[in-house]
Amino acid sequence: MSETMIAVIGGSGLYEIDGLEGAEWVSVDTPWGDPSDQILTGTLDGVKMAFLPRHGRGHVHSPTEVPYRANIDALKRLGVTDVISVSACGSFREEMAPGHFVIVDQFIDRTFARDKSFFGTGCVAHVSVAHPTCPRLSDACEAAAKDAGIAVHRGGTYLAMEGPQFSSLAESKMYRESWGADVIGMTNMPEAKLAREAELCYASVAMVTDYDSWHPDHGAVDITTIIATLQGNSTKGADMVRRLPALLGAERDLCPHGCDRALEYAIMTAPDKRDPALLAKLDAVAGRVLG
Repeated sequence: MSETMIAVIGGSGLYEIDGLEGAEWVSVDTPWGDPSDQILTGTLDGVKMAFLPRHGRGHVHSPTEVPYRANIDALKRLGVTDVISVSACGSFREEMAPGHFVIVDQFIDRTFARDKSFFGTGCVAHVSVAHPTCPRLSDACEAAAKDAGIAVHRGGTYLAMEGPQFSSLAESKMYRESWGADVIGMTNMPEAKLAREAELCYASVAMVTDYDSWHPDHGAVDITTIIATLQGNSTKGADMVRRLPALLGAERDLCPHGCDRALEYAIMTAPDKRDPALLAKLDAVAGRVLG
């Protein structure tokens, strides 16, 4: 058994966790640079919690410029075991309407301007992201959302685009009709990949704000409409988060899906060929297997 610590990475519309006992904003130094912001820590119903505003307080980081590696490393250093990503998204499905939540279980990564791995020359590793989210953690998110009275869909493919512009009509139709994506956003990649490399359980809750640009009755994405929906979604998101500690508990066993052992056989570089400088940077992320 180990101690549970739940981290919530809040995207557009979710900027804090209410009700934390002993709430404190803390700074965390990482070898990958500064995280998006300080991290709010405390306890909720006896369970340790951390909250990281993905874009920084005041929304200062664009999706491309979010320091994803520093964010995940910082959470790992704090002792986080479970990461819940909460983010705004567009929908490609009529039934996944604005105001609904989608518990994502697959990704299509179309980003191209971001650092996507902690590993590289001097220490090469390959982890599986065939199933990039943790079913156990997703179960808890689904149960919490339902208990909060939120319309929630279990399972969906998230198309991660580079941004910051929204999709063209042609892109939107392609992602929906040819590629089979269900929702679209700009921030879950490489976040999910990095969480897997850091051996953290990861779940993604996508809060639908709009129908992207494919929908004939809704037209192009309208930012004023999105902001209005965001306000409602943020309240729902907070209600969902407040229910997670009771569902996950203060103690946890090993992840039954192996998320916390993702590096077990992943590192390929021979010990005598490993770069000491890179190994030093990997102390939090891969210290369990690098010794």
